[in-house]
Amino acid sequence: MQRTARAFWLRSPGHGEIRPAPLNGPAAGEVLVRTRYSGVSRGTETLVFRGGVPESQHATMRAPFQDGDFPGPVKYGYLNVGRVEEGPPELLGRTVFSLYPHQTRFVVPASAVTPVPDTVPAHRAVLAGTVETAVNALWDAAPMIGDRIAVVGAGMVGCSVAALLNRYPGVRVQLVDADPEKAGIAEALGVDFALPEKAADGLDLVVHASATEAGLARSLELLDPDGTVLEMSWYGDRRISLPLGEAFHSRRLVVRSSQVGAVSPARRSRRTYADRLALSLDLLADPAFDALITGECAFDELPAVMPRLASGDLPALCHRVRYDDAENPV
Repeated sequence: MQRTARAFWLRSPGHGEIRPAPLNGPAAGEVLVRTRYSGVSRGTETLVFRGGVPESQHATMRAPFQDGDFPGPVKYGYLNVGRVEEGPPELLGRTVFSLYPHQTRFVVPASAVTPVPDTVPAHRAVLAGTVETAVNALWDAAPMIGDRIAVVGAGMVGCSVAALLNRYPGVRVQLVDADPEKAGIAEALGVDFALPEKAADGLDLVVHASATEAGLARSLELLDPDGTVLEMSWYGDRRISLPLGEAFHSRRLVVRSSQVGAVSPARRSRRTYADRLALSLDLLADPAFDALITGECAFDELPAVMPRLASGDLPALCHRVRYDDAENPV
């Protein structure tokens, strides 16, 4: 018997809708998952919603279980927490995380889901994909004990990086953002906060995650000689300019990219994507990460909420989507 779920689709840039989604299976080696929560990554997903993915990046930006193509119609998303209703005995009834879009129920290979530890509540586990990005960034950056570090940009990714850096021995970390209201989030994470013009300089490392030209330029200004900016921002179809004159060369500064799509080269020989995601879920046992979830709506409200998230009318870091039983018809 074929069953039907419902999924959120971007019909065209700026316009979303909920569509029926036929379900088959699960076959051997697959699981049927009923979604409990999904998360909207305000940076990447709202860029997709606005139609801002450059044509040259359409293949690179595909989500693992994306349907359709950019700029639309497309079913996009990658922060999903649900309960396994059918599948192998070892997964049956387990709460799992997967890189699946916003959909009430879905079927995927059992290898595509990761059990959520008992120490992590389902409502917080939607952050696993973002914390995974932060883990990979720190594998790329390789901070050392006692380093002086700033994270410029207090979005989902920047806050996740700052929260993890705060666990490093002897590290001084400051979260920098142009929005003074982000000071409360920094306090919840246990890190210092500064506006860009007040940020401490003389740094060994700056992690840039503001996705702004001004933020990247300020990141370079904050470095000590031989310091590094780890660039985590993705600018989509926007071009930015960078001050590579002045003292950039004489101070021997470094700008290095970090890409979550592949495991850091420093760890590639002995770590897998599954290792990275499992570690991220373990780290989410810390309730401080709850500060990154700044809004919630029901699944049926998502077509009206996404335009507000994309325009900035509804400020958010991670916006959580709630799926009630009534939203999951058989």
